[in-house]
Amino acid sequence: MRDEPTGGHDSATWSPLDSDGWYAARNATTALRDALVRAGLEKDFPYLRADLNAFGHGLVELGRVSPDTAERLAELLRLALASASGTDRGGLGHAPTTANEHKGRT
Repeated sequence: MRDEPTGGHDSATWSPLDSDGWYAARNATTALRDALVRAGLEKDFPYLRADLNAFGHGLVELGRVSPDTAERLAELLRLALASASGTDRGGLGHAPTTANEHKGRT
């Protein structure tokens, strides 16, 4: 019948380890971890894990980070975009900014 389990599994025995989403999230988390270590940001991301949402879609959780860490990560992304596009602005249409440029503004 249409609603009968296939392959010996039913919805009561489903495991995230049986899903492509889990492995995609785990691989992406590993790649992100490696990039953060190379950038010297490993201590700035104490909470980094792979997970699945209720629909079985893979997620990567970064956790909470300080504004300085977020700015450092944004700058690294801008540099990567600039390198990939061959421009000094990464195709973003404006020069990169840092948290220090915003200090003192109200």
